[in-house]
Amino acid sequence: MLYHLLFPLSEQFAALNVFRYITFRSAGAIVTAVALSLVLGPWFIRRLQSWSIGQSIREEGPERHRAKAGTPTMGGLLILFSVLLSTLLWAKLADPLIWLVAGVMVSFGLIGFADDWLKIRRRHNRGLSAATKLLLQTLVGAGAAVIMLRLPEGFEVASTIALPFFKNAVFNIGWLFVPFVALLLVGSSNAVNLTDGLDGLAIGAVLIAAATYGIFAYVAGNAVVAAYLQVPFVRGVGEVAVFCSALVGASVGFLWFNAHPAEVFMGDVGSLALGGAIGTVAVLAKQEIVLALVGGLFVIEALSVIVQVTSFKLTGKRVFRMAPIHHHFELGGWSEPKIIVRFWILAFLFALIGLSTLKLR
Repeated sequence: MLYHLLFPLSEQFAALNVFRYITFRSAGAIVTAVALSLVLGPWFIRRLQSWSIGQSIREEGPERHRAKAGTPTMGGLLILFSVLLSTLLWAKLADPLIWLVAGVMVSFGLIGFADDWLKIRRRHNRGLSAATKLLLQTLVGAGAAVIMLRLPEGFEVASTIALPFFKNAVFNIGWLFVPFVALLLVGSSNAVNLTDGLDGLAIGAVLIAAATYGIFAYVAGNAVVAAYLQVPFVRGVGEVAVFCSALVGASVGFLWFNAHPAEVFMGDVGSLALGGAIGTVAVLAKQEIVLALVGGLFVIEALSVIVQVTSFKLTGKRVFRMAPIHHHFELGGWSEPKIIVRFWILAFLFALIGLSTLKLR
């Protein structure tokens, strides 16, 4: 919005020429999202408390988590509001990719909202059934893939997959692109959801992943830089870096309140939406496979659950003390802050490995 209002005036006021630069507008989006979160956060938390929107703790969870029962949840609404408003202010609104990633985030957020609302109404940690949730997520993911292939001329997202660490390793998967994207978005959203079990753990990892994919989006959207680094060029995806920056800012602002001991939880409305958004950016920037590296922490958390469930069903034995794996370390005697910080370090290292794919080819 600010770009459309102020950049046309740059001929009269040279200083306004800075609005042409994605880097400047990305910085503006970060600052705006942080400010919105910090200013609105206390008021929003008070509203959640007054409406008795508190977290229900799963019965099979660690005993120490009982004390967290009743902590305001659905804080993801604050994140989504901060991201959307900051993006609307600083991005080029004529770019359809901005509307696509925002739409996917909101759609996954609505699924999470329904899940959270049912939990609150029932005063239990069970919301939507797993089958219903997966069906809705799959429909959103498949719909996003179809839209990507039918965007306005020049903005279409190719049905290709690029392999990291290899030059010109780009493969067109044709109609398989739709189920592939659906699977990726479902996996990404649920992986973030599974990681959201300790104060600040998930939002800190989301912050790192969003910043990393902001760089990928900027590179993929710049024809010169993309050619130099030998990565697929995607017209218009550079603007998505503004969205990623808004997500970084909103994550920083939310972490202020979500840090241990948390004053508010993001809920499924936040975790599903953020996971879906990051997955969408990965597809738009044609760095889908790299998501397994950048989101390595999310992958580990999801795999720990898969391994635990599979082992128990096949052998009757558990591999971990409790899954997701952060609970395994909790029951092993690690303090919550120690687990959180160490997992953030892992997330940062995974992000560096992901970024290294830009040069190691």
